[in-house]
Amino acid sequence: MRNLTQDNITQAVLARFADTPDARLKEIMTSLVQHLHAFAREVKLTEEEWFQGIQFLTRVGHITDEQRQEFILLSDTLGLSMLTVAMNNDKPAGCTEATVFGPFYVEGAPGFDLGEDVANGAAGMPCQVRGTVRGLNGEPVPGAEIHVWQADAEGKYDVQRADAEHQARGVLHADGKGQYHFRSILAEAYPIPDDGPVGDMLRATKRHPWRPAHLHFMIKAPGYETLITHVFRDGDPYLDSDAVFGVRQSLVADWTQQPDGNYLVEYDFVLNPAEGQR
Repeated sequence: MRNLTQDNITQAVLARFADTPDARLKEIMTSLVQHLHAFAREVKLTEEEWFQGIQFLTRVGHITDEQRQEFILLSDTLGLSMLTVAMNNDKPAGCTEATVFGPFYVEGAPGFDLGEDVANGAAGMPCQVRGTVRGLNGEPVPGAEIHVWQADAEGKYDVQRADAEHQARGVLHADGKGQYHFRSILAEAYPIPDDGPVGDMLRATKRHPWRPAHLHFMIKAPGYETLITHVFRDGDPYLDSDAVFGVRQSLVADWTQQPDGNYLVEYDFVLNPAEGQR
């Protein structure tokens, strides 16, 4: 087709995808084109505005590296990450809710025995973390693999620092009763990285970059779905305006100060049986 206009170009583009052999890819690309073209028409997108959008995405790509994932940050702040999590983690009542993975998980975190200090020198008030991992029917999940990571008192993850030494992250295993306990530091609110294009977007739209205090968990066990979630600190001023839309009331817990000045948080996780185990 040579005589393309704003009225027929969408159908012309869709026709180019007609022979896509992968049915799911065809479905995704067809819908993407339809929604993109509809968006451009709805807002009457100008050429200059579209060029600015391309420049923005180019900057997102340029700042992304092994230590920083600006595309995940962009997805998080647009609510797309949490929408995808919610659509793909529709669990039975009683299971621990999932939330965003975030850009600061790293492979190869050090292993710790139960009771050890995963903070490894990270700045912050000492905190004890403990609880139990169970299945949906209340059964303990012995040996569950527990990945934990968090920001320090200055709002930084270890990978954001030049030396990149593993701090405030680690891998533990629940005991034979599904119980876990370890030492770390008090979770504090912190701003997501806002010195790049995502930060520019937040400022331009009068949004703050803050995340409420939380501790990340990823829990794996044979026969159960992997759980990726946070435990949030009750009373945090950003619980109702999390920059990445990740808060769920069921994930909010008390961090209570003990007589010795240290803190304690207790949280039990309930895993969903894997497909074929239900």
